[in-house]
Amino acid sequence: MKVLFAGSECYPFVKTGGLADVMGSLPKALKAQGIDVRVILPKYACISDEYKDKMQYITHFYMRLGSNPFEKYVGLMSLELDGITYYFIDNEDYYSYGNPYTDIINDIERYIFYCKAVLAALPVLDFLPDVIHCHDWQAALIPVYLRTLFKDTELAHGARTVFTIHNLRFQGIHSPNYIQSISGLPDKVFGVDDMLHNRDANMMKGGIVYSDKVTTVSETYAWEITTPEYGETLEGLLSYYRYKLCGIVNGIDYEVYNPAKDKHLYKHYGTRDFVRGKRENKLKLQEELGLEIDQNKFVIGLISRLTDQKGLDLVAETIDSMLDGNTQFVLIGTGDPWYEGMFRELEERCKGTVSSNIMYSEERARKLYAAADIVLVPSRFEPCGLTQLIAMRYGALPVVRETGGLRDTVQPYNEFEDSGNGFSFDRYDAGLLLGAVNYAKNVYYTDQKAWRGMVRRAMNMDYSWKSSAEKYRLLYEEIVNW
Repeated sequence: MKVLFAGSECYPFVKTGGLADVMGSLPKALKAQGIDVRVILPKYACISDEYKDKMQYITHFYMRLGSNPFEKYVGLMSLELDGITYYFIDNEDYYSYGNPYTDIINDIERYIFYCKAVLAALPVLDFLPDVIHCHDWQAALIPVYLRTLFKDTELAHGARTVFTIHNLRFQGIHSPNYIQSISGLPDKVFGVDDMLHNRDANMMKGGIVYSDKVTTVSETYAWEITTPEYGETLEGLLSYYRYKLCGIVNGIDYEVYNPAKDKHLYKHYGTRDFVRGKRENKLKLQEELGLEIDQNKFVIGLISRLTDQKGLDLVAETIDSMLDGNTQFVLIGTGDPWYEGMFRELEERCKGTVSSNIMYSEERARKLYAAADIVLVPSRFEPCGLTQLIAMRYGALPVVRETGGLRDTVQPYNEFEDSGNGFSFDRYDAGLLLGAVNYAKNVYYTDQKAWRGMVRRAMNMDYSWKSSAEKYRLLYEEIVNW
């Protein structure tokens, strides 16, 4: 079976969030199951020279885009890494500036170009996939193009499409006239049964309507997005297409995230020696960040984009109560200027107790996972979430709100059954978050045997891509055999 992954970012070439991890890790897991998986993405200027210098030029051609009378250059490059072939679409007008996302007007045009260029490139690449797996709104027009302007091609006759929703909040919305003038898609596509939604053209909706299967990144999120609370105005559409909607929880790359081998850590450790390993990592990180050096401090980690979605209003309301004399708090993240300022001010007030790292550093994040006792993930909504999966891999117990993938992957501690791999709370409430953190502290300080058992269970959980890749393989086989 041949599968093409299409999306806007992919680790290690370009990453702004969890989508990049999925695009980087899932193809490798699928390849291990005998599938010929290749990945295609834009050749952004921000890709490091380490990878650009290894890219091989394949060919180029010119392509009409919408009402523009001038043909657009489409360059094709390739690179093989870890046994996976990656293709890169090159165009100086669209990808020679900025990061993957700039502003919605420019982004819509550059990703419409990307969607059409992917389909136009495949015959040139001599790769006709059985399945094109499209990710989020940036790749949502691929199924639409395939069933309209490309409907008479060999590709359309042989390929099925899977569309994965990573975050429903971002949908690629603009006026029908604007999107039609750029895309050149036929009038029918802009009707209420297709891409038209609340008088706008909605690229995400197009992907949902025209794809053969729609997946989300956890079973709970697949149900949540059919409700008004989480559906982002598309709950009616998703309920209508419930028959082709399913949830498959994300995984993480257990070779990349491995405390026994991670080059970023001060001290390697596994399930047999995590007590000593995490203690040494805690002491070293305290020293590096200017915190009071004390192995008995309870270290709370928060690694997140600084947005309301991530539950930071709950953290803001409770953080002073969390910081008793035995607790330290370490933040890594950037985002909303208000939250950045709040966490900076918190560090100023609590020198030696709080370290606010207004940045994103993969190295520092790994060190924090290895040093922290708990990691907060109190999200308002969370399609899947990778933070809690990585935290458990490193023996940092997650404290999560029961939503989306957080609910699917974190089993709350049950002291009567001595079970669970973290702590959770249900309603979106600051008091419940504080209660869950205080409960974790109580177990930590009064029952180390139970705590260590929970850490061991968390580290032994298998959230690698192997299980999820098997579910995707079965899904591909189902639609290919229709």
